[in-house]
Amino acid sequence: MTFAQLAAALGKAEMYVAALFYGQAKPSSSDLSALAEALSLPLGALTAGLGPSFTPYRGMGGGVPTDPVIYRLYEGVMVYGHPIKAVIAEKFDGQDGIMSMIDCRVSVDRKVDPKGDRVVLTFE
Repeated sequence: MTFAQLAAALGKAEMYVAALFYGQAKPSSSDLSALAEALSLPLGALTAGLGPSFTPYRGMGGGVPTDPVIYRLYEGVMVYGHPIKAVIAEKFDGQDGIMSMIDCRVSVDRKVDPKGDRVVLTFE
């Protein structure tokens, strides 16, 4: 079962579901119930490891950037790095899916949002 399939079963974003598997996100009790059902696992097994007492340990340690924008990018990679890598592998049929930064196009866009405008980064 892929992260996209699990995301559809949970009604959540694909990257959020992938982050759950890497201990980078905290699931709600309804997320745990839906995940247990989708994976045909006993709810107690998931609740024991990811229930109310679970606190995600986000990131991987090391030197932390001090510039606010770079820190946010760093935080994004630390929280979603492994999930992104796993989703890339799924979308590239199990191949490495290593992206090249040599011939990479990066664009920054602004997206208006009622909760505050968002930054949209695109890596191609």
